[in-house]
Amino acid sequence: MASIRFISSSIIQAESPRKETDRVELTPWDLQHLLVEYLQAGLLFHKPKSQVEEPEKSLIHHLEASLLRTLDFFAPLAAEKVIISDLIEPVYVPETFYFFFQLDGVKNIEGTSKPLLAVQVTELVDGIFIACSIHHSVVDGASFWHFVNSWSEISRGSDHLSKPPIFRRPLLDGIDYPIRIPLIKKQIQEQFMPPPLQVKNFHFTKQNIVKIKTKGNAEMNTNKISSLQALLSHFWLSVMRNRHLDPNQETTIFLVIGVRQKLQQMPEQYFGNAIQSAMVTLKAWELVVNGLGNTARQINKIVANHRGKLHELFGVLGKESSAIPNRPIAVGHGAGSWLSGVLIASCGVEEGSIEIKVCLSPKTFQAMENDEEFLAALTI
Repeated sequence: MASIRFISSSIIQAESPRKETDRVELTPWDLQHLLVEYLQAGLLFHKPKSQVEEPEKSLIHHLEASLLRTLDFFAPLAAEKVIISDLIEPVYVPETFYFFFQLDGVKNIEGTSKPLLAVQVTELVDGIFIACSIHHSVVDGASFWHFVNSWSEISRGSDHLSKPPIFRRPLLDGIDYPIRIPLIKKQIQEQFMPPPLQVKNFHFTKQNIVKIKTKGNAEMNTNKISSLQALLSHFWLSVMRNRHLDPNQETTIFLVIGVRQKLQQMPEQYFGNAIQSAMVTLKAWELVVNGLGNTARQINKIVANHRGKLHELFGVLGKESSAIPNRPIAVGHGAGSWLSGVLIASCGVEEGSIEIKVCLSPKTFQAMENDEEFLAALTI
């Protein structure tokens, strides 16, 4: 059978703006179909002679234009227009971001039949969102942004890369290549249904970050605690306080640590995965009683033992990482990035600021909104 080549897609919106008062209620006849799939039918035509003789008069353009006019009469079927403020102004990160990414729900083990890279460019009314989905067994966070920054260089007119990727693998003892992974169809089909979760964005100014870092170091009479280590501790403390745990219950923070700096034979441009996970476990009472400094010091010790760099997204995103000339104003993530307790940090728009996105239950967020100690250190 001949293959189908996907060329492009576009979202068609009605020319006349939809009135806010337009609302169509669904009847029981409508609602009975919620659990079945969309109606799908199409019509096959011979290509019009005019399309062959005059290719500059695009049939596709004609269909788009006529569909646009038709949607003025069928307004409920038209797509809503999205502007930048719809994405960055809400207190909670809107799920609209999730529709900007391809390969949603695809597991990395399916990479033998799915693309390793998928890019989707979504045009907004007043902006553009460039989304990349890359197989995680092929890249880690550092390599992900290495690719994006390289694309940015080429997009700005460069004929070569300042940091070309290096694909040579490190020599790891005791590894017999290739590593065979059994593919079990049942494992791919299993779907985890998480509890209701929300993602919220927190903004820390340079001044507030300095205060938190200074406090953590002063409590432990040291200068080794970094800004990110102090911020992670600040969040960990607040989340555990507001979950109202048993004092003797153990709580754990999992860290992603890059090891490129640790392995001398591994160059900075190494393209692949060079990360290790580590964790710090403390009882709930230890967090609350011993405070920010002790918590941050425990994280600092773990990172120092790995001699790596904490959370590879931090710092990398501060570079010009867009395929268009101007600096990006926000970073968004696909639905697959989020599980309860996941925290992602990136450099903010203002110099020295940090944006932290965290995924928690609505109940925990509600409690944190009344946590004066936590709120005093940030601007939401």
